[in-house]
Amino acid sequence: MHYPHRLSKRKKARKHGFRARMRTSKGRKIVNRQRRIGRSVNTVK
Repeated sequence: MHYPHRLSKRKKARKHGFRARMRTSKGRKIVNRQRRIGRSVNTVK
């Protein structure tokens, strides 16, 4: 039986979180693109 790959919430947030996105220029572009579509951007908490 296979169990789902469980990543800790902290690791997930550090990798895909809002602060991680804002850290790089490319990440900021992603966030702004999502905002333009009208998506609420609070990525993985």
